Amino acid sequence: MAQYSASLGNGGLTVRPVNDHFFESEDDRDGRYIRSKSREAQRYAAEQLQIMADEMSRATADEYQEDILDHMERMEAETLPDVDSIDIQTEIQWFMRPYLLDFLIEAHIAFQLHPETLFLTVNLLDRYCSKRVVFKRHYQLVGCAAMLIAAKYGDKKDRVPTIRELQSMCCGLYEEDMFVQMERHVLQTLNWIIGHPTVDNFLQMILSEVSYDPEVEYMALYLSEIAMFHKDFVSTLPSVMARSALALARHILGRTPPPQSDWAMSYDTTTIVLLSQHLHRPSQVLVRKYSSAHYGTVAVTLEDFMAKQAAIARRHTIAPRVRQMAPQPQIQEPENTFAPQPASVAPMTPQKPGPGPQQQQMPHGYPTPPETPNDDYFEHQQAMLAAKAAGTGALVAQNPATPMPTPTSVPVQPPQVYQC
Repeated sequence: MAQYSASLGNGGLTVRPVNDHFFESEDDRDGRYIRSKSREAQRYAAEQLQIMADEMSRATADEYQEDILDHMERMEAETLPDVDSIDIQTEIQWFMRPYLLDFLIEAHIAFQLHPETLFLTVNLLDRYCSKRVVFKRHYQLVGCAAMLIAAKYGDKKDRVPTIRELQSMCCGLYEEDMFVQMERHVLQTLNWIIGHPTVDNFLQMILSEVSYDPEVEYMALYLSEIAMFHKDFVSTLPSVMARSALALARHILGRTPPPQSDWAMSYDTTTIVLLSQHLHRPSQVLVRKYSSAHYGTVAVTLEDFMAKQAAIARRHTIAPRVRQMAPQPQIQEPENTFAPQPASVAPMTPQKPGPGPQQQQMPHGYPTPPETPNDDYFEHQQAMLAAKAAGTGALVAQNPATPMPTPTSVPVQPPQVYQC
């Protein structure tokens, strides 16, 4: 870089170069090299201070871990929404919930807020709807006020959205003073109790006991955010949801659960089964969010897992149908089913060809009785007997009759006399 100097002489202003190039030496304390070194030293010192602070915080947390957990469990029960109270709302319905949550998630991504801020926002929204009648036109306004409160409570100051930004996201539907009024009304309704331990807080507590696995953490967060969309999990404790989502995330990713405390390893099987039934069609906003490389593309992993499970289910469903539809072997009957009957023999039950009656094995030990003759047979027999008796002069019975026992063939019991 050339430098120039100016001098005023008799001939006017004269400008001439001082030197052709400008070099910045390492000895120059005002140069860029010295400033970069100073910034690196400051950054290194800040990192060391942060490491020391984390170690001290970890040591303190280990000492008071049990007390911290007891307080969190007490607060989660105290700040739990009531799904039955939300059910009696006159204007807002459950089918409106996914649309509002999609809007809040997009705003959460745009403002780059912490994960716990989203869970706290939904908790404040549900708690307010549990205690106040909310009109349909104010549903989005309550959600924005809840996000504003949650961001002020737990996020960085430079990331807290302004009222003008929230108004712009709502397309100017509400005035600026309406956000302030709704924020104050939400805080007064909740009695200024906003310290709700979220699912993310319990997840971080559980994951701090084992080696860090970002994919497991992102999958557990993804499953927990899917659960926010459904009515079945509104009144589920965050600690139960965190442990159940973490167990299901490890199962989906094929991770072996590491040895942990009994509290961290315990999970609710009912919550896991219910959550697994809502994984087929997640919100597209969530799918886009967790399909990014920042979250390890866990949405794609979950989609592949669900496709494999569906293929297995179809295979188990189709196999019994194939067995039922398989052609059964047909038994061919012989052409001569019945043996020819001699003309001189009276009608009888048809017999199958084979060995004689003495050698044939009967299935039940008794032969089939003869077939009862019809009326033509009796008329033919009567005519033959009449022709035969004409020469002898004997009487012929008109119809055959079943012989009846004579009275003498029945033994007569002697009368019995009873004496008193």
